Amino acid sequence: MTDYSFLSIWELRAPIEDVWGLISQPISYPEWFPYVVESDQVTEGDESGVGTVTRTHWTSALPYSLVFLTRTTRSERPHLIEVTSSGDLEGSGRWELAADGDRTTVRYEWNVRTTKRWMDLLAPLARPAFGWNHAVIMRSGGEGLAARLGAELVRNQSFTAESASPLVPLTTTIGLLTVTILCANWLRRALSRS
Repeated sequence: MTDYSFLSIWELRAPIEDVWGLISQPISYPEWFPYVVESDQVTEGDESGVGTVTRTHWTSALPYSLVFLTRTTRSERPHLIEVTSSGDLEGSGRWELAADGDRTTVRYEWNVRTTKRWMDLLAPLARPAFGWNHAVIMRSGGEGLAARLGAELVRNQSFTAESASPLVPLTTTIGLLTVTILCANWLRRALSRS
């Protein structure tokens, strides 16, 4: 398994309660988060949401998709949600919301490891491409959330633990992305033959 740590920050001109209302309901993600194909509640939690288990199917900017379960382990309205994940990604996530005047800042930490064999095999080469892919997904989420709320998106960035610089599509990453796609296609064909 390969470990990844990401940080995404969205800043919107929207009330914190409105932002919380969407982020705290993962079954609504397909309505505003462009890369979420399907999100179903598996287990209902308590009145605060703790114990809720959700199965989510994600697509990506790269030619693969992921399916994993998240379990809400902590929820403090309207400021904090913590989850654990299992399935194609195992680890934890933490949503933090803070209000400042007419703005709400959303900070999302995602610390996961991959469980798909092909992703682990390609990780030494494809790690930057997987980081870029996560950034594309999260930036689209920030845009989708702002559009859903009819709010201005003031800040929309994604980082890795290794870099304090926002993840952006760089020439190197695009090159690695191309190599990753070619390797993934080759590996899928090789694995399907065996």
